[in-house]
Amino acid sequence: MEHRHAGAHRVDLVVYPGFKALEAIGPMSVFDYANVHLRERGQPDGYAVRIVSERRGPVRSDTLMSLDATQAIADIATDGLGCTVVVVGSRHIERVLEESAALVDWLQQVGPQVQRLISLCSGSFFLAQAGLLDGRRAATHWSVAGALQQKYPRVDVDADAIYVRDGALWTSAGVTAGIDLALAVVEEDFGHALALDVARDLVMYLKRPGGQSQFSVRLASQATTHRSVRNIQQWILQHLDRPLSMAELAEQASMSERHLSRLFLQECAQTPTAFIESARLERARQWLEEQSALPLKTIAARVGLGSEQALRHLFSRHLGITPQTYRERFGSRAGSS
Repeated sequence: MEHRHAGAHRVDLVVYPGFKALEAIGPMSVFDYANVHLRERGQPDGYAVRIVSERRGPVRSDTLMSLDATQAIADIATDGLGCTVVVVGSRHIERVLEESAALVDWLQQVGPQVQRLISLCSGSFFLAQAGLLDGRRAATHWSVAGALQQKYPRVDVDADAIYVRDGALWTSAGVTAGIDLALAVVEEDFGHALALDVARDLVMYLKRPGGQSQFSVRLASQATTHRSVRNIQQWILQHLDRPLSMAELAEQASMSERHLSRLFLQECAQTPTAFIESARLERARQWLEEQSALPLKTIAARVGLGSEQALRHLFSRHLGITPQTYRERFGSRAGSS
């Protein structure tokens, strides 16, 4: 079916022994489904994906699956590359990095010349080692964010974002975040409607915005080890539709306000007030994404904010956009408008 890809934008997916399988397959599927929907619209394929490695042939992943590299990096010209290069991550990135000097050298040459250079998860270490992230903002998997910052202090590591775009450089958090990034690429190339169609095919309700946290508030509460703090977090999540004061939280937790604040900060690295604000923001996002006709003042009331103005202030402070803009971009009917 090579004829289908004539004129399509080339995507070189770079793998190596021990690469994360899902991080490769997820974006590959996004670009493939994008082609399917373009054909249904009577348009030519938008993407031609190739598997690239240091040498041709089967490349074993971190699972039982292998991918067949049809191109070796030495065979790819290092000038005039008008393509997208995607480097996936590994569970053992520092060991892999030591074994992949040729790949780092190649990235150093092609990085400034490609249309888009993308790293997924710990693949950011390859870009950092090549010096391509110096002075740039970058995302990576939360578990290696500290190591990336320590090893490459000139990189501005965003340990929380799902993905980050800094000019032609795109970086993402781990595993499924690569799908969110690939959907963002499709949206940039072909519009929101096509990206939304692909997300639905993949049974992803919506693509997440890059600035969204790698951790949901509910997941964070489940991960809290101190039972009293976990209980008060769950209680907060069940009562977000009402004003919540420190006095009420302390009474519910059967401890003083001072002790609760100190314990909460120790366990969660944030104050109870910050946790409540994050929970309200996350809940409001869900309402905006799922309920296209629900008035903003109703959403504000349902997340315990006194007014629509308070809701706008919350979104502006954390996301830099208004609730209405968020709904237009990520709401369930955004693609059909």
